[in-house]
Amino acid sequence: MKFAYKFSNLLGAFYRHGNLSFSKDGNSVISPVGNRISVFDMKNNRSETLPVSTTKNITCFGVSPDGNLAILIDEDGAAILVSLVTRAVVYHHHFHNPVHSVSFSPDGRKFVITKKNVALMYDAPGKNREFNAFALEKSYYGPFDETTCINWTDDSKCFAVGSKDMTTWIFGAERWANLIYYSLGGHKDIIVGCFFEKDSLDMYTVSQEGTLCVWESDTELEGLRKGPKYSESEDDVIKGSAETPKEVEGIKNVHYSLRSKHYFNKEGDFNNLTAAAFHKKTHILVTGFASGAFHLHEMPEFDLIHSLRYYSYNQVFFLRAQQCAILCYNFLRLFYVKGLGQLLVWEWQSESYVFKQQGHFNNMNSLAYSPDGQYLVTGGDDGKVKVWNTNSGLCFVTFTEHSSSVTNVAFSSSGFVVVSASLDGTVRAFDLHRYRNFRTMTSPRPAQFSSLAVDSSGELVCAGSQDSFEIFLWSMQTGRLLEVAKNSVLCNSLLLVQVLSGHEGPVSNLCFSPVQSVLARLAVTYRPDGQELAVACLDGEITFWNPQAGGQTGCVVGRHDLQMGRKETDKITAKQSAKGKSFTSLCYSADGESILAGGQSKFVCIYNIKEQILMKKFEISCNLSLDAMEVLACLYSLQI
Repeated sequence: MKFAYKFSNLLGAFYRHGNLSFSKDGNSVISPVGNRISVFDMKNNRSETLPVSTTKNITCFGVSPDGNLAILIDEDGAAILVSLVTRAVVYHHHFHNPVHSVSFSPDGRKFVITKKNVALMYDAPGKNREFNAFALEKSYYGPFDETTCINWTDDSKCFAVGSKDMTTWIFGAERWANLIYYSLGGHKDIIVGCFFEKDSLDMYTVSQEGTLCVWESDTELEGLRKGPKYSESEDDVIKGSAETPKEVEGIKNVHYSLRSKHYFNKEGDFNNLTAAAFHKKTHILVTGFASGAFHLHEMPEFDLIHSLRYYSYNQVFFLRAQQCAILCYNFLRLFYVKGLGQLLVWEWQSESYVFKQQGHFNNMNSLAYSPDGQYLVTGGDDGKVKVWNTNSGLCFVTFTEHSSSVTNVAFSSSGFVVVSASLDGTVRAFDLHRYRNFRTMTSPRPAQFSSLAVDSSGELVCAGSQDSFEIFLWSMQTGRLLEVAKNSVLCNSLLLVQVLSGHEGPVSNLCFSPVQSVLARLAVTYRPDGQELAVACLDGEITFWNPQAGGQTGCVVGRHDLQMGRKETDKITAKQSAKGKSFTSLCYSADGESILAGGQSKFVCIYNIKEQILMKKFEISCNLSLDAMEVLACLYSLQI
């Protein structure tokens, strides 16, 4: 058996937190998902998750203008430089504080990150022959509160930084004689976005209470004059001195004036403004609100072009507009993400969706592969059953008939029928040809189903109840209930074959024999030839049984392989908590010589059944933002 497994793709989530970006050609969307980055190719309808990850969830990232490099920054300020060409980590860096935003200059020679109330400008990696890929050039102080956004002029001469102190600060990226810094006010709430006009120093600033300020500069970009090398006092101005820089003889300082002021919430129909984006070529400003609405305005006249309310109860987290070419036509795209884990690209001119995907917005409880391995079905606490294409990594159908959590899902042997069990007391069968719920199976008395199995012929469906501790058996063709079994482990459709032990708890798992209509319950799985049965016990052991003789043939002790840290809500130590861990899912290898086991742990283990030893242990995730992910190691000192 080979063990050269490597990460392939991440399914089930499209967006979690942070900013978003388009690729250079505009055909792909780059989205952070937890501590990883996924690229969604809208032209070829495929997705790919980069094989790199940060230590914690990604809060912001920036992509270079040429599309070759990306900087990923997590919650603690730890950053990695990633090549989008080779998909490899190039450099590691730590900013020692949470970073709010990062942005490359349009010429790709510099990038700025903001943390606390300071903006730090670095030389972009690869532009200079530096051993340190993150070479700090300048530190810019000015805001009195945390920074929120960054925007550059088209020629990379200046950049603006918005802040929670309701001001926007404009800094010179080079040593200009007539511009060192400039502060803009006019707002009564947090700055959500600040944007330069195309080839100009004119600005638009948008705040959370729904106010837009249009600022006009008396100086063109060409009017910026190179100044002498900074003296020590001038350098202090950049680093936060309250003294305003004096005019250089013969050169007038840059000055801003408020041209106009506009309000989005005139009628009070919308809540706080949560996101904004500006497209310089078309002069279109896009704003999103907590109510789920967004507006398109043409600037600087503030003419409303389009208004849409997608949902009335979810927050728009991020908006992004970008000009791109598809099929020889230019479209203005709006990238729209909602709190339900939805990723949506909308073309406003035709009012149609270019790309639309949504994962489970609650916990995912179960999954199952189709017999040919081309599809994957998942069920979650949101009551949805979703079917995914494993090649493209995208969901192509979602069933929403369940009214409560979906606890288990399974494919029929043909691969064209999906069966799901739910806490709403129903077991439903879905047709993947017509995409419909063609069979709904219920019990005589209300029951919450927690386990599910379909036999090899696809004619029998059984489900276990977590409240009455019963197993119900239905016919797939008629949907009629055939049998109710109590306190049994092995049974056929109408006749109890053998009772290994009685159970007085919920039925946690069900499995049909692959060679005959024999059913097993517990956390179990059959070997592919049906001659062996593996059972996961609550003490962390995996026991192996002969189904015909009913005798135990082997045992694997895996308690110590389920390493796990201490949860925030735990009242006991991690060591004591580990004693109660067990495997909850089992799967035989194709040759039946090994077994794959997983449980409440970040590790998945492969055991050799004959030798009863651990052969390989895989770490599913290293994301420390998840609870109890960090495993504490004990150090002992030995004296000889």
